[in-house]
Amino acid sequence: MDDGFRLWANPSSPHAEGRKARAALEDARERVKAALGWSGELIFTSGASEALWIALNRAKASRRIVSAIEHDAVFRAAPDAEVFADDVPIGAGTLLAVQHVNSETGTINPVSAMAQTVQGSGALVLSDCAQSAGKLALPEADMLVISAHKFGGPIGVGALLVRDFNLLEPVGGHERGYRQGTENLPGAMGMAAALDAGGWATSPEQRAAFAERTAAHRLTIGEQVDYLFALTHPTISAQALLIRLDAMGFAVSAGSACSSGTLKKSRVLDAFGVPDDVAARTIRVSLGWNTTPEELERFADVWASLK
Repeated sequence: MDDGFRLWANPSSPHAEGRKARAALEDARERVKAALGWSGELIFTSGASEALWIALNRAKASRRIVSAIEHDAVFRAAPDAEVFADDVPIGAGTLLAVQHVNSETGTINPVSAMAQTVQGSGALVLSDCAQSAGKLALPEADMLVISAHKFGGPIGVGALLVRDFNLLEPVGGHERGYRQGTENLPGAMGMAAALDAGGWATSPEQRAAFAERTAAHRLTIGEQVDYLFALTHPTISAQALLIRLDAMGFAVSAGSACSSGTLKKSRVLDAFGVPDDVAARTIRVSLGWNTTPEELERFADVWASLK
């Protein structure tokens, strides 16, 4: 059998093909950790949502506190979690979940500073880094969540980075017993390859090159990334903007979702205190690793022409 086909064997199987697949999986694991500068453990998952579920439901914590601007996957995984506020005590037995870069506005949260604040209290810090891994330096935290397709890797694979396996309750199965289901070996290899190639902009040199390419166009507002931001139109609704921009060749998304035929305000924009009428005219714009200054110029021209 050709060597390429043997890598598609089950990494948990004891036969020769399985052992070769296991070696490839472990090689991918170490390459991802090295590229991200992570010295702890890494559990491959089907994406960020599963990684968040494992962290929120298997962490050795009796209490979960989440920020109000977390991804919906956090609230689905921990529907009974408390929402963080200044007067909410954080101590031993607490798992605090704080997103690194907000997925709708691009706002950077001070995760490392928060982790340092609770250090010594016995609390654990989990950070959703789906929008920052491969683009920014990872924050200090006990557990981090990443998603491969956000930095140029394949869709359907992610990982939970955990400082120590002892922070989680095992469930049996694969990935050292912390995840059920056969590992997605091609996905793991693709994730490693994307980071080996620089991910979206992993190294300081690549981040600087991207910043230079888009310097005249990017948005910089305090703690705000320059590759993801929210735009509000003065008169046109978000849904109408999506349709019109799509017809012009631009793939953007809205900060609100349609449910049962009723347009609902984005929970994140609501948490940021954005008025309803403004949120209804707000879209999210994301730049990719291959976005060019010319494409940004064209988008700016099209945006200015929308009436």
